[in-house]
Amino acid sequence: MTFCIGMKVAEGLVGIADTRVTSGMEWITARKVVVLERTGHTMFIMTSGLRSARDKALTYFDEVLEDQDASFDKLYKAVNAFAEQVRRVTAEDKKALVDSGLDLNLYCIIGGQLEKDREHKLYLLYPQANWVEVAQGTPYYVIGESSYGKPLLDRALSYETSMETALKLGYLAFDATRIAAVDVDFPIDVVMYRTGSYHITQHRYTAEELKHISQEWQEKLLVSVNQLPGDWMRVVLENSRIDKA
Repeated sequence: MTFCIGMKVAEGLVGIADTRVTSGMEWITARKVVVLERTGHTMFIMTSGLRSARDKALTYFDEVLEDQDASFDKLYKAVNAFAEQVRRVTAEDKKALVDSGLDLNLYCIIGGQLEKDREHKLYLLYPQANWVEVAQGTPYYVIGESSYGKPLLDRALSYETSMETALKLGYLAFDATRIAAVDVDFPIDVVMYRTGSYHITQHRYTAEELKHISQEWQEKLLVSVNQLPGDWMRVVLENSRIDKA
């Protein structure tokens, strides 16, 4: 499976992608985010789903950029061009994949800013190659294992959140997913884009580098649970003692 998250806050974009790729009982480490930077054109693509479909679509898209990059002045135009390559892969490979018992289930998060975009943009591309743009009300997308980190993100992440805090929340969402899902794991790739900069910062973190963050979060959770008011439990606890007697 996969954990990829893209977050859009007022300051910019934050993305985190795990690197575990599973095939049957085997797994490898492979990058799931691609950064594409040219003058005035900055974007990243995160993927979840069949690895061969992802690689083929990206290869086709590289050729499109070589020929047509100058014609893309807004990110949605580049997203449309990538969607066309997903459709092309689907047309070429879907029947053979289905006959083999495989699904062409490619989901993508695409973020960045091109020269005529007034601000940074973030899109979710579905396997059918249609897309939606992130809204300020829920300023993130998760592809792959999406359920385990969602409660934290829905409670704590907003469009006004700083990029620093967004990165912390994104990591904690990944950490919750890593603990619950055996096919999501370190290393993780982080990408950050500050609006108007036309430059994406990248860094890979290992489990050892972030072990202390996970441990401290675990300790703080336990302390917080113990500090929660308990008066609302009194009637249940008292009745349980009576029932036991």
